[in-house]
Amino acid sequence: MSDDDRLARVALSRLTEPGDPKIASLVAQLGAVKLREVLSDPTQESPEARDVSSRLRGVDPAAELETGERAGLRYVVPGDDEWPTQLDDLMRVELLDQRGGPPLGLWVKGPTRLDQLGRSVAVVGARSATTYGTEVAAGIAGALVRAGHPVVSGAAFGIDQAAHRGALSVDGANVAILACGADRAYPTAHHDLLDHLGRTSAVIAEVPPGCAPTRGRFLSRNRLIAALTRGTVVVEAAVRSGALNTASWATRLNRYLMGVPGPVTSAQSQGVHQLIRSGAASLVCYGDEVLEIVGESGTHLVTPPRAPSRPRDKVPPRDARVLDAVPLASPAPVDSIATTAGMALLDVQAALRRLVRDGLVELSERGWRLTPAANE
Repeated sequence: MSDDDRLARVALSRLTEPGDPKIASLVAQLGAVKLREVLSDPTQESPEARDVSSRLRGVDPAAELETGERAGLRYVVPGDDEWPTQLDDLMRVELLDQRGGPPLGLWVKGPTRLDQLGRSVAVVGARSATTYGTEVAAGIAGALVRAGHPVVSGAAFGIDQAAHRGALSVDGANVAILACGADRAYPTAHHDLLDHLGRTSAVIAEVPPGCAPTRGRFLSRNRLIAALTRGTVVVEAAVRSGALNTASWATRLNRYLMGVPGPVTSAQSQGVHQLIRSGAASLVCYGDEVLEIVGESGTHLVTPPRAPSRPRDKVPPRDARVLDAVPLASPAPVDSIATTAGMALLDVQAALRRLVRDGLVELSERGWRLTPAANE
């Protein structure tokens, strides 16, 4: 990738908001360098075009790259060895809220390379999360990292913070994607968290250094979370949660979408329940179930939960009929048991001998009765 292309992308990123599909389309058609030249032409006739030209000529992309470098940031663009090619899928999906297209480039702080995130999984959800939600998110994130799947989230309060915390409990990639500059801490209360991620893993932003977060930038950021990862897990989300925007992007991009159910009375889980009910999201409860979906075929297969095996479970059906006819407290004679079971006396006697051998019945002076083992 040429230096001119990198400089052109930095300049164009100052011209528009992230997720502008027009810019993405024009860059794909003309290339970043040519588009910058065309838009920078001061001889444009319309006032709007002249304003764009003036703004572009006022940007010093080389200075911005130097500023980013001083802040420990690198600017990764398409064509770089580190570029995560899964983001290119954004060029081929329909828009959402008039946003779409791959980013012009990404500002990255931290040692984790973006091309190592092909197995990553996003864990997102409500800011106003419950204790239940944060515990589940942390557990899922820890299981993912332990299995070699980097965790990606947005460093917000609630589920995002819990996901990062769970991933930190295991040595592995733990990536935050921000709606502000990668040199800023948002929310400010997570300064230490973001500082740690920037030193040990990666903090990523589409907007240039110094930029503040806005509602629109959060929505644009969500498409990156969905596109960069193999799948998205929504732990808690109300019916108007931003996490549902990320889920919509995951669906558009044909990524795995998973939802963790909550109490039916919980407002924080209503949005997740709708995703599951509509069939858009697969129901998951634990990290192992997420790994079964996002892992390679045939790996991390989950064994369906079963109650502990009891001695009665191994009794053949005809012997079980006899066992059901044997009383627990008051012993009964064999003919009474045969009548209750509706079986021939000789068959019942043979069955009782087998049940004695299995330790399920015993014979007393007054007749047959169940042993304690038969009621376990």
